[in-house]
Amino acid sequence: MTTISCGIDFGTSNSSIAIDNNGEIGLVPVEQAHVTIPSAIFFRSIDNRAFYGRTAVNMFLDRQPGRFMRSLKRVLGTSLMKQGTVVNGASMNFPTIIASFIKQLKDKADAAAGQEIEQVVMGRPVHFVDNDPAADSRAQDELRAIAQRIGFKHIEFQFEPIAAAFAHEAKLTEDKLAIVVDLGGGTSDFTVIRLSKNSIHKADRSSDILASTGVRIGGNDFDKELSLAAIMPELGYRSTYGAKNLEVPLKQYHDLAEWSKVNFLYTPKLIMQTRQLLHESHDKKRYGRLLHVLEHETGHTLLAASEETKIALTDEYEHKAAFDFIEDDFSILIKRDLFEKAIEEEVEKIAASARQCLQDAGVRREAIDLVILTGGSTEVHSIQVAFRQLFPNAAIADENKLSSVGLGLAYDSQNRFGKINKSAGTAPSAIA
Repeated sequence: MTTISCGIDFGTSNSSIAIDNNGEIGLVPVEQAHVTIPSAIFFRSIDNRAFYGRTAVNMFLDRQPGRFMRSLKRVLGTSLMKQGTVVNGASMNFPTIIASFIKQLKDKADAAAGQEIEQVVMGRPVHFVDNDPAADSRAQDELRAIAQRIGFKHIEFQFEPIAAAFAHEAKLTEDKLAIVVDLGGGTSDFTVIRLSKNSIHKADRSSDILASTGVRIGGNDFDKELSLAAIMPELGYRSTYGAKNLEVPLKQYHDLAEWSKVNFLYTPKLIMQTRQLLHESHDKKRYGRLLHVLEHETGHTLLAASEETKIALTDEYEHKAAFDFIEDDFSILIKRDLFEKAIEEEVEKIAASARQCLQDAGVRREAIDLVILTGGSTEVHSIQVAFRQLFPNAAIADENKLSSVGLGLAYDSQNRFGKINKSAGTAPSAIA
């Protein structure tokens, strides 16, 4: 039997898995016919059964009782991995939660392959955690342990932007000097790499990779800044209370605007404090909306509206966001100009990381032949403008934004594990 390997793109927002099946590289359907799945879990309260992806999102939005989680990748390397959380009244650690999500990807791939897959290349950002090498190393070790836990025997890692480059290289007809712009939900990563059809069989590509940089800013940060600028003020953000006109506490607003922190807000202590503060609030109508969100645990619904608005503003100049889950006929008209102003600082940090990548590679921006855009956040208008201005003479490749990393990881697994398969008596696969 041919030994099959795979590549797993465990993303902050979306995930995918692709397999090398006897030389055929392909994405595995992971949710009905979809080859990508939102990185979301819903634990149903009646039995604590886990549901994943779009099913999880829909169950939560339908207000079914349970615990909803997103952006789990951002927990890797942080103290939360050891602290754990409470799920429907029971303590659960994050390695168990993340393993549950990644295992259901592996199960789909095992079924598609007709065998248990033991060889994997896991994608990873250039930096799991900015400016903290120890936390970054710890995050990779945690992800490796999770991969072992769910049954993988041979585990390698590859930077996600490099994997995206491999996916595009398979279709090239001539050599290119490329920069990969990989903007995910949690990180933005860049790689300058030489691409060639003659290189796709090479197991060692270190001489072709000129530089990699990354920053821990992504689409979730855009959601947060949009929420703080346009939505949270309608929930009393920066309003005042009491005789001394003090500003209301801001931490809960910032946590409410971040996917990975929402679930920690629904505590009796915070809800009691918010109720008490409401009596002294100078804007009881708006601040009362915050209390409603906390009492009814609709923070994720709030963030989903922010994300939906971000996506809508890709094509629209203004969007009317509905918040009738807070109060009847409550909506906010949000304009693209406000969104772009809110994320100016994040966009500049992303562009600065790309410029640093060019500097580290020792190449001028005019030398770049191809800009590979991957990750859903590359569709944001400000990002499109920034990178087309930065590389006005380069061709833009932006197909398969959500799946190119998974495909590239499978191509990489083919090259890395070919020798293992050969030594075990299995002929190495040829790239299709």
